[in-house]
Amino acid sequence: MFNPFAKSAPPLTCAEAIAKAAAGELTLLDCRELSEVQASGTAAGAVHIPLALVPLKAAPKAPDHDARLDPAKPVAVFCAMGGRAGRAAQALTAMGYKAHNIGGFGDWCAAGGPVTR
Repeated sequence: MFNPFAKSAPPLTCAEAIAKAAAGELTLLDCRELSEVQASGTAAGAVHIPLALVPLKAAPKAPDHDARLDPAKPVAVFCAMGGRAGRAAQALTAMGYKAHNIGGFGDWCAAGGPVTR
């Protein structure tokens, strides 16, 4: 159930997200459009679900739930600049996830995060 007043998880830096992703402690979610991912690549190991599809793909009981997203595992969300990631993190939080907005893909790259193209 969507709760617009649900609070997102405490801030998580890209450096912390890189370490936690490497340790398998969180899921990375790229909520940019496919054309953006094709143009620049994405964080290594990231699940790609465009923002508009997050409510359909992340809802645990939805028929189209993406099994790579587990409400029991924290999610670090990024987009191009951080705005869409914030909206995705709010939606995920409302669905019971512990979701962190880690900003934009450029922030991930600047922090030394691995990239796949």
